[in-house]
Amino acid sequence: MKLLHQTCLAALALLMPASALAADVKVTVTNEQKTQRQELVEIDARTVYQKLGIAEGQNIIVKNAMRQQVAYQITYDGKLLIDAAVKPCGKTVFTITPGNPEPMRSWVEGKMYPLRKDDIAWENDRGAYRVYGPQLQKSGERSFGIDVWTKNSPDLNVPERYYKDYEGNVRGYEIGKNGRKDEWIDLHTSFHLDHGKGLDCYGVGPSLGCGTPALMDGDKLIFPYCYRKYRIVDNGPLRFTVELTYNPVKIKNDENVVEHRIISLDKGSNFNKMTVWYSGLTSPCNLASGVVVHTADTESMVIGKNYVQYADPTDQPERHGFQLYVAALFPDGAKCRKLFYDKPEGAIAGHALGIIKDIKADQKYTYYFGSAWSEYDVRNQDEWQVRIDGFLNALDMPLVVTVE
Repeated sequence: MKLLHQTCLAALALLMPASALAADVKVTVTNEQKTQRQELVEIDARTVYQKLGIAEGQNIIVKNAMRQQVAYQITYDGKLLIDAAVKPCGKTVFTITPGNPEPMRSWVEGKMYPLRKDDIAWENDRGAYRVYGPQLQKSGERSFGIDVWTKNSPDLNVPERYYKDYEGNVRGYEIGKNGRKDEWIDLHTSFHLDHGKGLDCYGVGPSLGCGTPALMDGDKLIFPYCYRKYRIVDNGPLRFTVELTYNPVKIKNDENVVEHRIISLDKGSNFNKMTVWYSGLTSPCNLASGVVVHTADTESMVIGKNYVQYADPTDQPERHGFQLYVAALFPDGAKCRKLFYDKPEGAIAGHALGIIKDIKADQKYTYYFGSAWSEYDVRNQDEWQVRIDGFLNALDMPLVVTVE
């Protein structure tokens, strides 16, 4: 009889849904600082699945203390992301259960745009960025660095900008071919103009732009050109991540040095995370990153202990009344300095750089780069400095996460 009873219980367990068998998981996020925190926290997803008693990859639901479902994401490298707001010296608790979540709003997004020479562009609720692709390199255009597009809306609108600009170019070509000129098209479609959601007003050209890595030969930057291969591995709702491989370059005696990057951008952040490494190096080499400095304004650089920041005058400072704020942050240390060209190229005076000494083959280095716009959430350079200091402080004192 006892054996029959155990068999029946086992059969009943198999018929029951997983959610009825699994225990809830409680995630507590603790803020040990005397300031409000709002950022993504990372939790080992495998640990959560094990505690829930369900197979990895099954759907889960994350709820806040008000029992509302909140957005989450499982990343390509096995992290569970939750967007946590935590009061000064306080705690925030989330509950995780098995089940099918409600539709989640996406706060980040990126893709490759073949209609614009293979650009890869991505955005979150604060800003947008792009790197240039093989088709642009074939055209001969000298654009090396990472571009910045401003935003003043949390909505994802980069695809709309690309398609509107593309349609305007097609229509403009047809009008020009027929011997007519219609300025309305450019005024209402170009992504270099603000149509109420932001614009591309950052001058990159033959420079590092915002946050591009480059090896150094003495005081000379060995600029990367356009990416050769890409792989988007995370695409929302809370984090975008892309892995990029670049064409080989020559550095000193090494003929085939290949740069590899992993770039990610989170909801709510002004800063991208960059991890870079190089294959093909036979001897250590200095690595640099930073922001381009334009001749229109070389006085607004700030060179800190572990960051460089700049109030960029935009690509048309005589017409625009706003500023674009950019920075590169080096929490693991760098020698920060100014590096000016002996012979400036066009509007480029030089760079504000962080230099990392003696990078070896396949050695990974992580830093951050980002931006803000004076017509959105950072009104002036003083506020930009506060944003930088807060971000570096948060990296130094991360939120404490416990899983029970």
